[in-house]
Amino acid sequence: MKKNIIVYPAAATVLFAVWWLLSALLRLPIVPSPVSVALCLQQIFLQSIAVHALYSLARIALGLALAVAVGYPLGIFMGYVPRLDRMFAPFVYLLYPVPKIALLPILMLLAGVGELSKTMMIFLIIVFQVVIAVRDAVRAIPRETYFPLFSLGASSWAIFRHVLWPASLPKFITAVRVAMATAISVLFFTETFGAQYGLGYFIMDAWLRVNYLEMYAGIVVLSILGLLLFSFLDFLETRACRWQYK
Repeated sequence: MKKNIIVYPAAATVLFAVWWLLSALLRLPIVPSPVSVALCLQQIFLQSIAVHALYSLARIALGLALAVAVGYPLGIFMGYVPRLDRMFAPFVYLLYPVPKIALLPILMLLAGVGELSKTMMIFLIIVFQVVIAVRDAVRAIPRETYFPLFSLGASSWAIFRHVLWPASLPKFITAVRVAMATAISVLFFTETFGAQYGLGYFIMDAWLRVNYLEMYAGIVVLSILGLLLFSFLDFLETRACRWQYK
């Protein structure tokens, strides 16, 4: 984590330097300088864009919470009980390859264009990756690992806490991290339909108003939001999976 304090600002400095160079060479309104965008962001952050960012973050958090609440237990049971894996795996394999964005019209017809359809889209993007990652992690545990625990009378909670949880947690966090990028991208798209708040709505609205400074300010905030989510997952992994960093 200490290295990230230095690495992230250094990477951001390089990106902003390239951005500034492109804006200076092109001299086009569509590519404003990062300084102008930063000043615009400072002016409108508390007035409007912070509210849009909170709406987007709330949708991601709710969709992620639902995906974890459903996907993690299902993955544990499928990995631990082969019969359940044979029962549910065909449904997972049939639904997982379907592009989730293709389901958006169906969700909007069933759940409307409000918050529910957007949250369900985030849920569908994350839940299948969680199920498969957790199931594979649990299924990779040798069956012989459980025999001493059974003979000693270990409870189901003890097996979960000392075997299943440590084995599945790293792959679970990795699955969420991989799915998060797709979820943010799709959230941007869904917020352009039937929404008045959200970074996707803010960016597209600024684009339609030909306000490129606000458009870029929204893109920067969306990138920062993604960075914060990924950093949180990295922090969670270092705390919850300490044995991997010894």
